[in-house]
Amino acid sequence: MVRAAVHHARNHGFLWRISKGGHASYLYGTMHVGKFDWTIPGPDVAKALRATDTLALELDFLDPDIRNRVSKGMVTQRVMALPAPLEKRLREQAEAVCISYDALAGLAPELQITTLTLMVGRWDGLDAAYAIDGVLAGIGHSAKKEVVSLETPESQLQLLQMKDAKETVTFVRESLDEMETGRERKLLEHLSRVWADSDYSEMEHYSEWCDCMNTENERELMKRILDDRNPNLADRIDALHARGKRVFAAVGSLHMFGSTGLPMLMSERGYLVERIGLKSQ
Repeated sequence: MVRAAVHHARNHGFLWRISKGGHASYLYGTMHVGKFDWTIPGPDVAKALRATDTLALELDFLDPDIRNRVSKGMVTQRVMALPAPLEKRLREQAEAVCISYDALAGLAPELQITTLTLMVGRWDGLDAAYAIDGVLAGIGHSAKKEVVSLETPESQLQLLQMKDAKETVTFVRESLDEMETGRERKLLEHLSRVWADSDYSEMEHYSEWCDCMNTENERELMKRILDDRNPNLADRIDALHARGKRVFAAVGSLHMFGSTGLPMLMSERGYLVERIGLKSQ
């Protein structure tokens, strides 16, 4: 299966070349779930990766320190008791994706929802185990590149923590509504197809078709997990590049688009930014 995947490897995702100070780095938009056939980088993505000496990921989960801090952070987050009807619905969703709710019960409700959200794609062959981020980490370490984390486990976990119990309950209820109606699965399937086809135009209009910014809570969450993180990501990439590193920065694709996306932020920092058209076929 691996040999076949290598032989038939196609470009997926979104790629930009950024230049400053006489050398180039790359921005690559990833997807945090995938299919087995997507795990091998296509020729243009692989070429860009070979041209760099540093791989920068949101988090490098092959780093034992990162894994340990994530595990510690997950079990030390605030865990609140949910209203019985919401807990019942969470149990039903866990059963629907064939995992024991007891394995989730000790986690904060926000982490329970995040886990279940990633798993709804399994009905369509999408699995976090086949996410390109992890594959890139393996390639980077095997190639003896410098592999760095652009963020910390603590900052990522904090992003998922709602500010109070009322906001947590609202987040859980709205997320369950999305799962139970099938909207979450539909969105994940559409998003993954756009990524697999490297459809820049469709991804640029994500907010118009995602049906995910209808409430104030949804809009605030999107701002927190995307817009508010991007300046720090841009600063970290800039700092690596300024040290003379040729960086392949791979982060979630939604961080790449719009006026607050990484390509725009790098342009504002004096980089020449060139979008590389990728074709999946």
